[in-house]
Amino acid sequence: MNAKAEAAVQSDILKEWTGKGLAYATNPDHDLYREVTQFLYREARFQDAHDYDEWEALWTDDGVYWVPANGTDTDPEQQMSLIYDNRSRIALRIRQLKTGRRHSQTPPSQLARIIGNVELLHSDGPDIGVACNSQIFETNLRGDAMWAARCVYRLRRVQGELRIAYKKVVLVNNNKPIYTISFLI
Repeated sequence: MNAKAEAAVQSDILKEWTGKGLAYATNPDHDLYREVTQFLYREARFQDAHDYDEWEALWTDDGVYWVPANGTDTDPEQQMSLIYDNRSRIALRIRQLKTGRRHSQTPPSQLARIIGNVELLHSDGPDIGVACNSQIFETNLRGDAMWAARCVYRLRRVQGELRIAYKKVVLVNNNKPIYTISFLI
């Protein structure tokens, strides 16, 4: 790929990154916003603490966890993704992490995650659309890494509690080689 073509691809990825195509709520419910924000903070705490059972319990039975590669709106059925898990695959991922045999996580990475720019999205149905930014600091025996992402969620009430029906994590650098993500991003 020549430099001009590569610059065009980079430019397109950055345009996608802005979240331009999302429909944001124009008059959000402040109580719902606070509840959603607290839910996202709790999820981040479970991820950072490697509290896999608590994190898994946040998912609906039909949950989808997607980390695309090479852009934001690729087709996960046709193109490669870093992660594209349905609910049973989420459970398998958790079981594998809990075995202690994930050598890239022995000892486990120390993580500190910041969630910000939380915005409610416009929704027509019972699910609650949410977009936010996430920045994750990871340190382990291999060194330190910073991960930045734009996340889109579809949350749903199950027996009065918020649960994750869909989570899409678009890493800022997903158009470059990613050598290892061995924790819950």
